[in-house]
Amino acid sequence: MFQDPTSGAAASTNQPAPLPEYAYESGRHLLFGSLSFVQANIKLLHKLHYAEPNDWSCPLPTGQPNEVMAILIKRVRVD
Repeated sequence: MFQDPTSGAAASTNQPAPLPEYAYESGRHLLFGSLSFVQANIKLLHKLHYAEPNDWSCPLPTGQPNEVMAILIKRVRVD
């Protein structure tokens, strides 16, 4: 009725090889210019599938007349 677990074909106890671990690095992108320039470039980078608009900071005043800046921290895999 019952089989001896030590007899016959043994089930493989090998586990699949772990996926390779990749290093990730972060970098910052800064856009400086008028509000319309910054917004247009954020939209362009989104259209190019580089970054989502919500990943950018809100436009921040720089202290210069008619100038704002926006910051994007992009994390990418480095092989």
